[in-house]
Amino acid sequence: MAGLIINSPYEEPARHWHYDRPSQQFILLSARRPAGYLLATPGSRNFADPGIFVAIALVNQLRARVKAWRTDRENPYAGVSGITRRLLAYWHTGAERQYPFFFAQLEAIETLIWLTEAPLAQRLGVQVPSDGGKFARWCVKMATGTGKTVVMAMLIAWQILNKLAYGQDKRFSKSILVVAPGLTVKNRLQSLRLAQKDNYYERFDIVPPDLRSQLHQGRVMIHNWQALSWDGERQFIRRNSVDKRGPKSDEAYAAAILKDAEKSRNLLVINDEAHHAWRMPASRSTVKLTNNETANVTKWIASLDRIHSARGIRTCFDFSATPFIPSGKENSTETIFDWIVSDFSLNDAIEAGLVKTPRMLVRHDGCGSTQDQRRFYQIYHDPEVKNDLKRRAKPHEPLPELVVASYHLLGKDWLETDKAWKAAGQPVPPVMITIANRTETAARVKYAFDHGKIGSAELCVPDKTLHIDSRVLEQAEAQTTIPVLQEQAEWLRCCVNTIGQAGEPGESIQNVISVKMLSEGWDARTVTHIIGLRAFSSQLLCEQVVGRGLRRMSYDVDPETGLLEAEYVNIFGVPFTFMPHESGDSLPPPPTKPAVRIEPLAERAQLAIAWPQVIRIERLRRLELLLDFERLEPLVLADTLTKCQRLIPKWRVQQALFVEASSFVAELPPQWSAYKELLVGQLICLVEKFLTAKYCTIAPQPFDLAEESRQLVFLRNMRTIIRHVWEATRFESSETSSPVFDRSWPMRSTSDVVGWCTKEPCRPTKKSQLNLYRHDNEQEANMVAEFENCPLVAAWAKNDRLGFEIVYRSAGFIHKYFPDFLLRFSNGNLLVLAVEKASTGQDQAKLGTLAGWVEAVNNHGGLGFWQWAVIPFPSNGLSELLEQAYQGDCDRSGKTTVIVSSFYL
Repeated sequence: MAGLIINSPYEEPARHWHYDRPSQQFILLSARRPAGYLLATPGSRNFADPGIFVAIALVNQLRARVKAWRTDRENPYAGVSGITRRLLAYWHTGAERQYPFFFAQLEAIETLIWLTEAPLAQRLGVQVPSDGGKFARWCVKMATGTGKTVVMAMLIAWQILNKLAYGQDKRFSKSILVVAPGLTVKNRLQSLRLAQKDNYYERFDIVPPDLRSQLHQGRVMIHNWQALSWDGERQFIRRNSVDKRGPKSDEAYAAAILKDAEKSRNLLVINDEAHHAWRMPASRSTVKLTNNETANVTKWIASLDRIHSARGIRTCFDFSATPFIPSGKENSTETIFDWIVSDFSLNDAIEAGLVKTPRMLVRHDGCGSTQDQRRFYQIYHDPEVKNDLKRRAKPHEPLPELVVASYHLLGKDWLETDKAWKAAGQPVPPVMITIANRTETAARVKYAFDHGKIGSAELCVPDKTLHIDSRVLEQAEAQTTIPVLQEQAEWLRCCVNTIGQAGEPGESIQNVISVKMLSEGWDARTVTHIIGLRAFSSQLLCEQVVGRGLRRMSYDVDPETGLLEAEYVNIFGVPFTFMPHESGDSLPPPPTKPAVRIEPLAERAQLAIAWPQVIRIERLRRLELLLDFERLEPLVLADTLTKCQRLIPKWRVQQALFVEASSFVAELPPQWSAYKELLVGQLICLVEKFLTAKYCTIAPQPFDLAEESRQLVFLRNMRTIIRHVWEATRFESSETSSPVFDRSWPMRSTSDVVGWCTKEPCRPTKKSQLNLYRHDNEQEANMVAEFENCPLVAAWAKNDRLGFEIVYRSAGFIHKYFPDFLLRFSNGNLLVLAVEKASTGQDQAKLGTLAGWVEAVNNHGGLGFWQWAVIPFPSNGLSELLEQAYQGDCDRSGKTTVIVSSFYL
């Protein structure tokens, strides 16, 4: 079956491949796949058994509710707080993000928000089952590679910011405890720490810039569950320690775990890889683990029970790709978590291209028989293979013929992949993984590779082959290794966790042999081939093994289809007939493309461009008094006090002017009542201009009339002067605009831009504070060259994730407009330049709003002189436009310059 990627990763899945049991084929259906999982068909021993689909009713119910809540045209996201609404709007700004959030991520966080903040009327009939404990647990099921760690960061930001804004709201918490299954996952989750360099909140732009400082007021604690373990009374006695204080109380235990947040209450807990954290089901027979294994997995939740007893856990959020409790040979309805509230399955991830596409590939130029490819689906089920691999054989004993043939075929494809990667300059090799059934089988495979008995010669390099000692790796993950083996265990863990990373201990590894599934959280992106030499009797095991090779290397979108470009992992020995997969001959998976970082340079601070953050524009109606001095008749005042030698301070005249003007306006007819305060100020200004302009004379006027005497005459005749000016005034009604700024961050600058990486073509800059600009086409490059070479332009910046946006309304909906460039000229004038390829129906609305934005900002008077322009694509007359903008030619209103090319006239 070809073309598995059928949905955009950024939109709700609209189609899915449905397995039709009668025809044993996959059929493309135009609908979203229901949430659910597969159970083995009762009594079936067929290795190609597609299983029975069981729907997860709660998830399907919540999907419909959350979608209706999200898409409500009258009141989307009803009931949420102001902080939550702002975060949701920010998360949905996909066009201007370096990393737009996947639909799977947005749906997961929106479901958790809906369960917390949606109106009670909308949540009627929804009941999340309990796990049997005293605190609530909600599980988010997300396939490997769909970005659940980013959802955790979104969850943390949502909780902390709401708690800081609404301190008494018990639905939120600013103290977060994150629990991991081992040291590898714990180290990976350090990106959730608020003070961590290059944390996820900044890398994925999760929080609006003005709220990032507030986020640091929260507390995020990260532990692997082994660090939560404690000594019970029996273990304490067996330790035979000199410490006779006895086991810790719940209060002392919580204080020791929470440390700097020891006084925090109403905690929020996040369990990563939560399928390791469960309570013992009522029927102990459904779980087939040893007593030691049972103690380990149940102690995780028991530790949280102690913390809840002392501090209180508001909600526990579980994240897992496979939230099942291990049980025997088959999955049963008792083993899946009942509290799953959101599900984005592995099949959904494959169809959205979020993970590599699995395929059963046999190259035409490979050796060995390809007539019966079904044998390669599950090699272990072949009678000869199964009987041979179950025994305790010596390392040097030969492997079964089918196993050797499998390695030979995969080795040929691995070799072609390796050649393609080297030709593309990829610094690390592709990786093949073997999952064996027992240590003896793994040792035989390692011996065969070391002695060149299987696969290609290039793959049989002992120094590039890693044979994992599962016992040592587990001890390293739990940090329980004895001191003698500590160095060996840590080296193994570091080597395993850095496979595929240039400059790290595991960079040269190309062949990995293991008995178990490798460590949780292992996210090597260079896995291209997997072979399973063990029994796979459940969907859980298949997903866990296949998931080790599904992380993508690149997230480039095909510009023609809008879908992610396919990457592949070739698999033998895993019966993944339950999921869509491809087969046939194809090119090897491409290597990842190099990325460059675009960021502002501190040494170019003089090239920074600042702009106001305008959240809206207010239109103000103004009644204006005008006085025509050319038609004003002179006023002659009688000099009756020339002999008075008293000094009259100037402020006495101004005080009298204010009192008399206020009194005069108060006596006006009722129709002026709405404007009286405005008229007082304007009338005072006109009278002052009248007196200053010498339109008022004093008669008889002696030659030596002092200024103090003139002030006294004005003081005694102020009422007459005001009436004379009033009679010569006329009224004009005008409308003006005023910007309303974002109080939390009124001004932004190119210096505030958070650096981001891109694999698209970029070019260096000279007059921009940003070191590079993303190069879209040659026409744009010609424009940038004009900016760089024009002596009138002092600085420029491409509006690519700068955060400069114009909010406008069109057809009843709110939109955001991102003009293409900001320019500052050597005389200080500023220009907003838009480049448009074609005129659309929204142009009039967005350009009208841009013109209003410029006018309002110029009316403010303290933000520089702004202009705006639109130029067609390809650009014509750019030099003339820049010269005109430099001159700052104003329109008749004198408020703003509007430069619009003939393209829009």
